[in-house]
Amino acid sequence: MDMSSDFDRLLFFEHARRTAEATHAKNPLDADNLTRWGGVLLELSQFQNGPESAAMVQDAIQKLEEALVVNPRKHDALWCLGNAYTSSAFVIPDLDVAKGYFDKATQYFEQAYEIEPENELYKKSLEVASKAPELHVEIHKHGLAQQAMGSGPGPGPSTSASSKQSAKKSKSSDLKYDIFGWIILAVGIVTWVGFAKSNMPPPPPR
Repeated sequence: MDMSSDFDRLLFFEHARRTAEATHAKNPLDADNLTRWGGVLLELSQFQNGPESAAMVQDAIQKLEEALVVNPRKHDALWCLGNAYTSSAFVIPDLDVAKGYFDKATQYFEQAYEIEPENELYKKSLEVASKAPELHVEIHKHGLAQQAMGSGPGPGPSTSASSKQSAKKSKSSDLKYDIFGWIILAVGIVTWVGFAKSNMPPPPPR
């Protein structure tokens, strides 16, 4: 993992969050800004652990729902909400409960796609959403969700057994990011483009 790149992204999105907050103070009914703010919070949640990450996702959901109150047909807000509910579902251990979140995510993806059917990203999101419950099982079977929530590993067995377990976790981790990681990346792309269109000043140099 490129730590320098991650740090640059963190700086960018923190700056973007502050910009969104300032814009919201001037115009709380700006649906575009509320959507960007929600997307930024989703990105920043990836840098947090445990309750902090979950709270940030919930904050993102609130901002995106506010955007839809202003403009119910705002497809990018609908799509981001799908991602937010997907993020929430993956950290819930109980699959039956998580499925409720996955179903809600699928509904938002469907709404976004219905409004803008030529959008390939929305179409892909629907395809990925159908695989989410299976991925959830894999993640929790290998304890990856606990790692993502910041839980420390328990006392390990022998070195050999630990190595085999690590190999399994690595394989499952690859599966996780193959299906899930691109969604967060796409949120970032949408957010970056949105702020660029708004002529947001660049973040201060390090």
